[in-house]
Amino acid sequence: MYFLFNTIDYISPRENLSNRIPTFSRKPILPPPHSNPGVELFSMNGSLTSWLLQPYSKTLLKKYACILQVNLYTTHFTLHPLQQHPLTSLQCGALLQSFTNTKSFKQGLQLHAHMISLSILENNTYLNTKLAAFYAACGVMPHAEVIFDGILLKNSFLWNYMIRGYACNGFPMKSLVLYRDMLCFGQRADNFTYPFVLKACGDLLLEEIGRRVHSEVVVFGLQSDIYVGNSLLSMYAKFGDMGTAEMVFDRMAERDLTSWNTMICGYAKNDDSGAAFLVFYLMGKAGFFADCTTLLGLLSACADLKVVKQGKSVHGYAVRNSIGNYNNFFTNSLIEMYCNCNCIMEAWRLFERVRWKDTVSWNSMISGYARNGDAFESLRLFNRMALDGSGPDEVTFIAVLGACDQIAALRYGMSIHSYLVKKGFDANIIVGTALVDMYSKGGSLACSRQVFDEMPDKSLVSWSAMVAGYGLHGRGREAISILDAMKANSVIPDDAVFTSILSACSHAGLVVEGREIFYKMQKEYNMKPALSHYSCMVDLLGRAGHLDEACEIIMTMEFEPTSDIWAALLTASRLHKNVQLAEIAAQKVFDMNPKGVSSYICLSNTYAAEKRWDDVERVRAMVRRKGLKKSPGCSFIELDNMVHRFLVGDKSHQQTEHIYAKLKELKVHLKEAGYKFSVL
Repeated sequence: MYFLFNTIDYISPRENLSNRIPTFSRKPILPPPHSNPGVELFSMNGSLTSWLLQPYSKTLLKKYACILQVNLYTTHFTLHPLQQHPLTSLQCGALLQSFTNTKSFKQGLQLHAHMISLSILENNTYLNTKLAAFYAACGVMPHAEVIFDGILLKNSFLWNYMIRGYACNGFPMKSLVLYRDMLCFGQRADNFTYPFVLKACGDLLLEEIGRRVHSEVVVFGLQSDIYVGNSLLSMYAKFGDMGTAEMVFDRMAERDLTSWNTMICGYAKNDDSGAAFLVFYLMGKAGFFADCTTLLGLLSACADLKVVKQGKSVHGYAVRNSIGNYNNFFTNSLIEMYCNCNCIMEAWRLFERVRWKDTVSWNSMISGYARNGDAFESLRLFNRMALDGSGPDEVTFIAVLGACDQIAALRYGMSIHSYLVKKGFDANIIVGTALVDMYSKGGSLACSRQVFDEMPDKSLVSWSAMVAGYGLHGRGREAISILDAMKANSVIPDDAVFTSILSACSHAGLVVEGREIFYKMQKEYNMKPALSHYSCMVDLLGRAGHLDEACEIIMTMEFEPTSDIWAALLTASRLHKNVQLAEIAAQKVFDMNPKGVSSYICLSNTYAAEKRWDDVERVRAMVRRKGLKKSPGCSFIELDNMVHRFLVGDKSHQQTEHIYAKLKELKVHLKEAGYKFSVL
């Protein structure tokens, strides 16, 4: 106490305090004999008040917090061993406001404990209001709610802090309920209320309520407030209504950088990347300079459009202006952009330059390699991540399991399954669905079904993955049984589920069942068939030899047939040696997809099966003239925890001689068994 009392008198609010603070530690803790505690307390109170009148700084508060330790300042700061001189309500309130502004939770908690020990909170509306606002600002809403409920006379300051606390800490519905209660209590909302009410509406996608709140903003004349205006832009962007957002933006009397950033990010997130770049251009003309948030929105637009040139320009702008140099979030966005644009080496160079790689950094590269078809590198990177000690999340496991899908690495996938169970991700719906998909594509339907049955909760995608797994293995009846189970569990299938079931029926040759499901989809579920459903039906009927019915579906469908539908008819025509229909279908595919070499090969094989060698040569000449090349076939075999890759004509494997010798031996056995090789 004495360290403060007779050293610092009342200081002018304009005086710089930072030079006076060190004197606290240069005086003894205990007061000298014959001192006057009352005079000392007055001097201390003047100093404290002048402190809190100054613009707060974290440095000052940290130094002050060292003094305000509950177990210390209760004894040494305000309480004399013989006489007690507690802080007043005004001083506690000023301290709470400072801790609220800096979100100093630990210090505020200590002050709360001290106020309880002094019994000054009872029937003290001023302090309880400050205390509830402090907890709301720190995101500790249960504490704030208890104090809030005990206050009878609530002012707009308290309502606004509580609404803000709920909206910013993951409780948007409670925020809206509190807003309703606020209006019922006769408290009028202001420009500090509406930004967080609009945020809650946007987070919950409550479009109708959001528009009502917007009308209230207009009625009360708050649409000119820049913070309310920015909140309106953000809300409409979340709704996907960029037309209304643009109208609000155009009518704003004043715009700041946040206004422009909200529009750029809104357009990028709503798949209108061209508009995002246009707004960025107009922003420059208006005299605003981009910040990290601006560039993040532009990088998202570049990734969606896959325009690496513009992405590199954004990267260059960031380097020249030293934006995001030590920002992992920005670097991760750059890596993601390069991966999406198939510039995996650029992404890799950026990744290697990151000193402190977080989980998002690893995820971006692992999923980037998987998306670009390099599953082996994706898995190697995951091993490196595990050795590095970085904790994987659900995104990591989804990417790695997707890489296992690509190379049918069943045993490696099983080890990943074991690892994610240890990490506690086995109950995650998305990870469970990825496991179902991995096991079915890896050839283990039994494991796939076991994982599916053990999932505590199943999403629509989970059901669809199981149906697709049965379809992949030609188990059409089991796929239909999944549809029946969905109906029993009151799960309404979507178009993806019906596509998977029709595909399963096609592979299993279940023509009658497939037809029935196709018409049930329209009548029972009131769902119009999409192009994918028509494509499956053409494939189903074509495989079964019902070429006329397949043609009839193509001619009567509501959509213009795509190249995939004509390709399905071409494959069926080749299978059933209908050369005339194959020529018609092939010509349609050539017109729609002139660079697709598979249709030329299919037509050539159709001619070869009929020994029309002149036509075979004519089609091959077309392929050579257009410079088309077929991607080499590739297969994977997992043996002894190692995945072996084989390409057509590949002789790079260390056991090539033994492999080709075994192939020759198998060919001999096949010929002896009467097998005739088809034309390749």
